[in-house]
Amino acid sequence: MNVVWLILFSVSIVFAVCTGNLEAFTKSIFEGAKSAVEVSLFLLGIVSVWMGITRILEDSGLIYRIAHLFKPVISRLFRNIPGDHPSISAITLNVLANLFGLGNAATPLGIKAMQELDTLNEHKGEITFEMMIFIVLNTASIQLIPFSVIGILASYNAASPAGVVLPVLIATVISAVTALLILFGFRKVLK
Repeated sequence: MNVVWLILFSVSIVFAVCTGNLEAFTKSIFEGAKSAVEVSLFLLGIVSVWMGITRILEDSGLIYRIAHLFKPVISRLFRNIPGDHPSISAITLNVLANLFGLGNAATPLGIKAMQELDTLNEHKGEITFEMMIFIVLNTASIQLIPFSVIGILASYNAASPAGVVLPVLIATVISAVTALLILFGFRKVLK
């Protein structure tokens, strides 16, 4: 990836010099860097709020009630996980973070879920089918309300930042269902 960025940057410099736009190129680099920092700080705020909410959910025990609501769906997907295993809560938190479009907050929750799933793994160093399901589910990440995207659009003064809700929901549901069907299909074919 570093090589790709180096090539893109080098080609950009060559074109800027050849077209006489070196000053505009330099100005755009600094404006882009400033914008990246602003967006990063904005997203940091969103992630911090969500992580605080998840900590409150965990400490209050509410996550276990939410996990109980999601348990039929998660148990159906993750058939080999005992119902009282801590991975159910970690998976639930990850799914909820993704459901609300907080992919950045979902990352540490996903890592925790994988660690919990690994405790059930008899063959350390090998990926289990439950881990595969979780990876697919986490990657596809069905999003009910994409808060991060809405926040970014709002920060750039978009006319209708919430206009992405329905298209994102449809696209993520289709991608998640398709990915899970492919995974289960490959499992049946390869067995």
